[in-house]
Amino acid sequence: MKVWQFSEQAYHPAFEVPGPMRITLPQHHCDPVEAGRLINRYLDEYVLADELGYNIMINEHHAAATCMSTSCMTTLAILARQTRNARLLALGIPIGNRANPVRVAEEIAMADVISNGRLEVGLVKGAAYEVFMSNRQPVRFMDRFWEAHDLIREALTNQGDNFSWDGEFFNYRAVSLWPRPIQQPTPPIWMTASSGSSAAQQAKLGYVCATFLSGAVARSVFAAYRKAYQEAHGAPASEDRLGYLGLVSVAHDRRTAFERAEQMKAYFTTAARLDPQFRNPAGFTSVKDNVRLLKAGPNAIRPRLRDGSPLPSDPTIEQYIDAGLMFVGTPDDVFGQISRFYADVGGFGNLLMMGQAGTLGHTETVENLTLFAQEVAPRLAELSVDAPDIRYEAFA
Repeated sequence: MKVWQFSEQAYHPAFEVPGPMRITLPQHHCDPVEAGRLINRYLDEYVLADELGYNIMINEHHAAATCMSTSCMTTLAILARQTRNARLLALGIPIGNRANPVRVAEEIAMADVISNGRLEVGLVKGAAYEVFMSNRQPVRFMDRFWEAHDLIREALTNQGDNFSWDGEFFNYRAVSLWPRPIQQPTPPIWMTASSGSSAAQQAKLGYVCATFLSGAVARSVFAAYRKAYQEAHGAPASEDRLGYLGLVSVAHDRRTAFERAEQMKAYFTTAARLDPQFRNPAGFTSVKDNVRLLKAGPNAIRPRLRDGSPLPSDPTIEQYIDAGLMFVGTPDDVFGQISRFYADVGGFGNLLMMGQAGTLGHTETVENLTLFAQEVAPRLAELSVDAPDIRYEAFA
C-alpha cells in the first residue's frame, strides 16, 4: 500500500469566526502574514513527508478559509523542486471551472518536468459551491468538464504538429505545450468517485479511482470499479488503481491520539459550515441523482456506522472510527483499524492520509507523521484481502 500525506492547508484562525467558512466569509479575517506562515509550515510538513517515505497529495479550493491551496499546480511546482522521492498528486484540478484547459495542461507539463516525472494528476468535478466563484453555468457542467478533459489529454499526449481545437465550450487556433511532460503518454490520471456509476466510468478509462471519507460506501464504489475494469480491459484491476482518504491520528498512547483527533475533528464540523443556498446549484447535479437523493431522505448521503445506522450529527471520535472516517490510537490500534476497513471494502492500494487536519499544530503533525511512518506504514505492505487474520478489532 502506498501512503500519501495530505492536508487541506486551512487558515485555522478563522475557525473562531462564527458563520460559514466558504464564499461569504469576509477576507478581512485573513491576516496575510499569518497565512504565509501557515502555508510555509504546511510546505515544511510536506518536505518532511518526502523524507519519511510518503507520497504527497495536494488539492485546491476557492474562497474558503478551510483550504488556502488555491492552485494544485502552484503548490506542486514548489514541492517538485523541494522534494526528491515522493510521487506528487494533484487531487484535484476542477477543470470544469477553469477558463483555459490548455493552461492547465501547460502547468501539468511544467510540474512534471521540474519533478523529473514524479507528477500524478487528478481531474475532478470540484465542489458545488465553487460554481458560484468560477462564474460558470451549473447546467451542462459535466459536458464542459469532459470537453476540458479531452482537450487536456490531447495537449499532453501530442507529439506531432501543433493542433487546433474547435469545440462547443473551448476554441484554440493552435495548441502547443512547451515543455511537454516527461511521462508519456500522460502522467498517471486520477479521478474521485462517490458512486458506482462514476467509478465504472473511470475504470473504463483506466484511471485511478479514489473515494473520500465515504466509509462503507467505498465497498460498492470499489466493486463497481473492479467489475467495469475487468470488462473493459480483460484483466483484474490491481489494488494500486484504488484509493481511500481518511484522517489519521497516531500516538504512543491512546489519550494523546484522541486529544489530537479532537483537534482534527474541526475538519468535519467547523470547516463544513456553508450557507445552504450554495450546496446544490440548479443543474449541477443531474435530475436523476436529485430525485434519488430526495427519495432516500436526509440521511442518504451520511456515512454509516458498521451496524448500518447513519453517523450521528455530532459524532464521537469512536463513531468516526467505526464509520471508517478516522483511524485513531496507538500504532497497533491504527494498523488494526486500517486493516479492518481494508478488509471490509475489499482492499485498496492507496491510503490518502490526512495526517494534518483542522487545528492540529505543527509539532503534533510532525509527531503524527513520524510515528506512522516508523510503526504503521511498513506493516501496511503486508495487507491482503486473503489473509485469514485480516479483521482486527478497533482496539487491540
